[in-house]
Amino acid sequence: MYRILIIEDDPGIAEAISEQAKMWELDVRCINNFRAIMSEFSEYDPHLVLLDISLPFFNGYHWCNEIRKVSKIPIIFISSASDNMNIVMAMNMGADDFIAKPFDQNVLMAKIQAMLRRTYDFAAAVPILEHRGALLNTGDNSLTYQQQHITLTKNEYRILLTLMENKSKIVSREKLMERLWETDSFIDENTLTVNVNRLRKKLDKTGLKDFITTKFGVGYLIE
Repeated sequence: MYRILIIEDDPGIAEAISEQAKMWELDVRCINNFRAIMSEFSEYDPHLVLLDISLPFFNGYHWCNEIRKVSKIPIIFISSASDNMNIVMAMNMGADDFIAKPFDQNVLMAKIQAMLRRTYDFAAAVPILEHRGALLNTGDNSLTYQQQHITLTKNEYRILLTLMENKSKIVSREKLMERLWETDSFIDENTLTVNVNRLRKKLDKTGLKDFITTKFGVGYLIE
């Protein structure tokens, strides 16, 4: 559940946003002590901040600057001071968006959801290595080819990952064994050969014939 920190000194506005956000299954906290915003920010560790400009003690620009010293999380200003100068200043201070009051709650929530998706869902996208239509997903260690899901053992995945990372380059048997040792698989030459042969058979069965080339006396190659 994403955590939203609301830094807004109008209790009515803060409560209205909070109630709406909870309907969208977001976790929300509203600042009450405007002298200790950074300590509450650190303790709550939010995924996004909604920040007003006019606040007690220090304005929103000050707190935006303080947050930016320690975090790159999305900051959306919400303010009735929506002239061009304030919008430009907010963006220059490190804000990601500016929403003028009064605003439609549904529009605000849509902007929050879009910002969260762009920041976290896409950022968490897992790299996928591709060769000859085969897709190696480094997130779940799976291999997919023509809608076939190929189950790999830990050693097979590590071997294939190393070869695909070094596509068109010969990878020595020594380097492959070193990569397997990194995962506490202390294998010898014979065990490596067994793993490579088993991997080859799996690839052949799915139509990936000659996917791995052997360079005798040197190592293996994907080209």
